[in-house]
Amino acid sequence: MTLNTDMPLSLRSITKRFGDKIVLDGLDLQLEEGSVLGLLGRNGAGKSTMIKCALGLLAPDDGKAEIFGVNAWDLDGKTKHRIGYVPQVLSGFSWMRVRDMVDYTGSFYQSWRPDKVAALLDEWDLDPKDRLGQLSEGERQRLAIILAMGHDPSLLVFDEPVAGLDPAARRRFLKQLLELNTGEGKTVLFSTHITSDIERVAAEVALMKDGRIHYRGDLDMLKERVRRVYLTADNDLPQPLLLSGVLHQEVQDNRAMLTVDGPDDAALQAFATSLNARLRIESMNLEDIFLELNR
Repeated sequence: MTLNTDMPLSLRSITKRFGDKIVLDGLDLQLEEGSVLGLLGRNGAGKSTMIKCALGLLAPDDGKAEIFGVNAWDLDGKTKHRIGYVPQVLSGFSWMRVRDMVDYTGSFYQSWRPDKVAALLDEWDLDPKDRLGQLSEGERQRLAIILAMGHDPSLLVFDEPVAGLDPAARRRFLKQLLELNTGEGKTVLFSTHITSDIERVAAEVALMKDGRIHYRGDLDMLKERVRRVYLTADNDLPQPLLLSGVLHQEVQDNRAMLTVDGPDDAALQAFATSLNARLRIESMNLEDIFLELNR
């Protein structure tokens, strides 16, 4: 199959096993140019493994990963220069100073922007004279994010980048992400298990569970699709209630609460009428949806 060479990231049927454990199970994911995708999943869902396969840091057992049309396992220097990556842990020698790490990283890129890096170091309160070994976890993460953005990459991949940041630093980082997308048109893959961060920066979300993408699409559409339904009938309700798209239900006597994925208002009203029940429908935030989909 010929893939779109302009597509920043394309994963097709990616499978990855560690021993007998299947971590990625035929996963598919594509990123269009200029998109910001929030990848949401519990710890252990396979997010980091997917990202490493996508970037050629791990070889998949099956499937194909491409970046800008190039096989991820055989990336050339030109393609690597188009990628910015923030891992969960910044590697580096503890004796190095921040400025040494900046100079060392910048030496690999012709497009390195020392002015941009210096401005970000100042904005994020990082002293170039400090040694890496003296930095807190949050400071090391802030430095990793700055280093990933210093060469103006086209594709930015963040693997749980805010896990160690304090609330103020998290807000600054998320603001930076929004500016990258609206002002510079970067393509961003942002992995996290913090639902509020996804809601702040991503119009599109991918929900990952058991090594697969279970939902990919517009965040507002997801909220319209997955809703909480309350039924109150004159008589006791049957158990279980048989309705297409039910993720979870609790029925007690003549009352019921259901979480449903898919049925529209008309279908829900028809279902309530068939039970001689009154209907109330509530929207859910992303965190509640995420918890329901991961029961």
